[in-house]
Amino acid sequence: MKSPGGSLFPYFYKGGEIHCLKYGSKFKDYEKLFEVMRLEEEFIYQNNKKLKIWIDLYETSITTEVIGKLVGNLVNMNDYIKKVSFVGLSGVSKWRLKREIKKLDISYPVSFFSDPEEAKTWLVSEK
Repeated sequence: MKSPGGSLFPYFYKGGEIHCLKYGSKFKDYEKLFEVMRLEEEFIYQNNKKLKIWIDLYETSITTEVIGKLVGNLVNMNDYIKKVSFVGLSGVSKWRLKREIKKLDISYPVSFFSDPEEAKTWLVSEK
């Protein structure tokens, strides 16, 4: 089965299971990005289980509005997330997103990576 963003679900990696939110390659097509985010939220609600989530943001322009929507996405899916990793952010965008995430009341670990393999490996690790 595939999620609305086109990822295999479930996606098995190194003996674990992760879910990829493909928010990358949207460039400046924010309408498309926000629609995929909304559809992924609905998909995750329907599956009704806690997930280890990898968020791909390569080749998507990160604006203040995008950061706000990403934070809202995390808040909306809070009860369905075990861990989350972000990949594909510039140093400035990572700093801006981290600053906003710190304001949230979330109980799961969040990490940032430049290498997708490291991000997926971190998700399936027990740490």
